[in-house]
Amino acid sequence: MSDQPKSFKRSFGLLDATMIVAGSMIGSGIFLVSADITRNVGSAGWLILIWIITAVLTITAAVSYGELSAMFPHAGGQYVYLKEAFNDLTGFLFGWSFFTVIQAGTIAAVGVAFARFTAFRFPVLSETHVLADLGFVKISAAQVTSILLIIFLTFVNTRGVREGKLIQTIFTLTKIVALLALIVFGCFAANKQVWDANWQSGFGFNKLEPAQLISYSGFAVLGAIAASMVGGLFSSDSWNNVTFIAGEIKNPERNIGRSLFFGTLLVTMIYIATNLIYLAVLPLHEIAFAENDRVGVAAAVRIFGNNGTMIIAVLLMVSTFGCVNGLILSGARVCFTMAKDGLFFKQMGLLNKNAVPGKALWSQCIWASLLCLSGRYGQLLDYVIFVVLIFYILTIAGIFRLRRTRPEMERPYKAFGYPFIPMLYIIAATVICLSLLVYKWENTWPGLLIVLLGIPAYYFFGKGKVAVQSPVLN
Repeated sequence: MSDQPKSFKRSFGLLDATMIVAGSMIGSGIFLVSADITRNVGSAGWLILIWIITAVLTITAAVSYGELSAMFPHAGGQYVYLKEAFNDLTGFLFGWSFFTVIQAGTIAAVGVAFARFTAFRFPVLSETHVLADLGFVKISAAQVTSILLIIFLTFVNTRGVREGKLIQTIFTLTKIVALLALIVFGCFAANKQVWDANWQSGFGFNKLEPAQLISYSGFAVLGAIAASMVGGLFSSDSWNNVTFIAGEIKNPERNIGRSLFFGTLLVTMIYIATNLIYLAVLPLHEIAFAENDRVGVAAAVRIFGNNGTMIIAVLLMVSTFGCVNGLILSGARVCFTMAKDGLFFKQMGLLNKNAVPGKALWSQCIWASLLCLSGRYGQLLDYVIFVVLIFYILTIAGIFRLRRTRPEMERPYKAFGYPFIPMLYIIAATVICLSLLVYKWENTWPGLLIVLLGIPAYYFFGKGKVAVQSPVLN
């Protein structure tokens, strides 16, 4: 083992880090979730407003993370921030939830999305093509395709950082250019009559049913807003993945904060512009009730004619391919750092000869593949949006705690607008969490249960815990 690298290599520049942020954010959500949002809010004004609120929350959280990333430029990112601000248990509960559901579930869900859109070009790879019926589970061609994708990208990332970041940069730039092209061509295809008709509803707030509008009353409005935010937040999530590879970023004290800002700003602006294009080419009813919620496909058909379906399918293949790569590349670093701290399986804390956490990458691959076979990846993601927000709130609250408990620490970058901007996020995210807790209880208690199961797991791993080692700094 003497020839094994002991530390990461700093290989990611500002562009690479920004591509991790943008590439991990852009998956398939922007082409799908606007249908559910429109059904929940019932107007063009509120559809755009939900995406604007999502953008503000995302950028606010990202710029707040800049301070923490500059203070602790180590592999593991959010796990390290929570551990340093609070205690080992808080950090572990995040890492536990992250490994078991958040990251692996997202990898599985986006991987299956890749297979679904590949089936537009190759129907034999669809979910309806069942390859094996084992009684307790049916294995479809789409599931096998997603697993092969995950295995391939995991293998590529075990070969070293250069290969993984090259794929990430190329595919992220490609899908950004493709989305911008969709927006530009959408402007030429815009229909003024459709646009004017959509905006007749203004900022009315109603539930849109196939044949009618149903008015909300009382606090049900909060529940509807919270439900609408779920899709937007998931489509804009995973921006924090860049913090997990902090040990491999050049000049991390500056570049992590910059990449978070540039990446989230770019993606959220593209998301808002894309939704404006939807409103310019599709009647509101067609957005809300697009077949299988594929708003992007419906819009592409209006923009590009009969070739639209194939164009958007290829775009989604590129988008989801790059997204899965970014999630795989960054996610294993959390398990690696937990293992280095004696809070996870020891073997996951080793780097391979290519200076990447090979065993952590393969463990993540196996678990994500099992979730693909379970068919419950989408349901798991619904369960944990509440938990994801809780950990974001705790992490940003950690800025306030560290300002008080460790004022002597150097802060090369300070949270923008402190204390008002970070507090704005905490308040807004807390309101959304409470609304979900009240109005979407069936989708929140399983997430809480997953987190609570992490408490006995913490003490199981903690029994063999050695003195906590500092995260790899080089």
